[in-house]
Amino acid sequence: MAGTTSKSLRNKVMYQIFPRNFSKSGDFKGIIPQLDRIKDLGVDIIYLTPIHPIGEKARKGSLGSPYAIKDYRAINPEYGTLEDFKALVKEIHDREMDCIIDVVYNHTSPDSVLASEHPEWFYHKKDGSFGNRVGDWTDIIDLDYSDKGLWDYQIETLKMWAGIVDGFRCDVAPLVPVEFWKQARDMVEEVRPGCLWLSESIDPPFIQAMRDMGVLAQSDSEMYQAFDVLYEYDVYQDFTAYVSGKGSLEDYASAVNRQEFIYPDNYVKLRFLENHDQPRAKFLFPDNRALKNATAFLFFQKGLTFIYAGQEMGMAHLPSLFDRDILDWKAKENVDLTDLFVALRKIKSDPLFADSTYRLKTYEDNILKGIHSRGERKCIGIFSMKGESSLVPINAPDGVYENLIDGSKVEILHGYISICGEPVIINLK
Repeated sequence: MAGTTSKSLRNKVMYQIFPRNFSKSGDFKGIIPQLDRIKDLGVDIIYLTPIHPIGEKARKGSLGSPYAIKDYRAINPEYGTLEDFKALVKEIHDREMDCIIDVVYNHTSPDSVLASEHPEWFYHKKDGSFGNRVGDWTDIIDLDYSDKGLWDYQIETLKMWAGIVDGFRCDVAPLVPVEFWKQARDMVEEVRPGCLWLSESIDPPFIQAMRDMGVLAQSDSEMYQAFDVLYEYDVYQDFTAYVSGKGSLEDYASAVNRQEFIYPDNYVKLRFLENHDQPRAKFLFPDNRALKNATAFLFFQKGLTFIYAGQEMGMAHLPSLFDRDILDWKAKENVDLTDLFVALRKIKSDPLFADSTYRLKTYEDNILKGIHSRGERKCIGIFSMKGESSLVPINAPDGVYENLIDGSKVEILHGYISICGEPVIINLK
């Protein structure tokens, strides 16, 4: 774990934007009109998917994946100019939010600037041609970090962008040597003190598959040496197994509870229900009451809360990475969760959520109870993941308590609390 990582990151909310599909114009300027609305949700950090030109060779779809980058040091002309980008960042900063950008350092497009100018910096197949180690990533070729010239180039590039933005989300970072990331962090700190480093960590089966192939694939414990925040892919498969009926909620709770003793005290996980690679929350929880509970649980979790653009409207459609697929903010099937997000964000700001011991318990297969505690102070959340009513045991004095989500009253009687399918969060002194 980065020793300087602040636990206060656990009080923050991050919002991901894919510029191509966020607005009708599909560019940097199209984001600005929504910044006030995003700020009002309680967002602290805006994360932009890759802003660089996309390769044309082996392109997927009509426009290509933003993760098949042609030039790390340039701006995708579809989004605007460098000045347009700087203007967007200024607007974000003017609203007291930070801006981070995607860094895709494991690979480039086959027709990238680096492939042309420095072919020696790339992985080559036995026949000498460019290649990649993950078969279905057909639109990219892998870099080879055995050449320190690549290290220098990449770090200088990071320093260049760090003069503008506040941090980096690093795509499949565990496939790039952690020693590189540690050096990059140290050198970028000279340009951007307090720069935020987010690693897209990878799930255990992927780590094992890569290692079986003899490919570098680093665990969360290794990546925490260089990064402030890691994705929660170490437990996500347990979560989706429960949602799909292939696993139990107890298994998922146990996986989350293990995080409390296998990682350093100041570990920060990126808590998400959806992102550009995973199904929408509304797809996972089609029942609106279950979706409300899952959303409340997301904010209650110990870690940095992550929102993918459109999630606040309960959008069910996941935009394509390869084509124009504009978010429909007024779709009839949308579920407006804005007020819920705002209420949960206020709860999230409690200092207890930044510095607490955290544990999950399960009841009747579909009920999660989360507990943040520090000394005699506790905050308890109860979430019905199927939106069902239940009687849940709770170790608290009998009495009437305020549900912090909506101000309603809930009663504890004889060591039980009755929930009517709605999420409940209460404080215990």
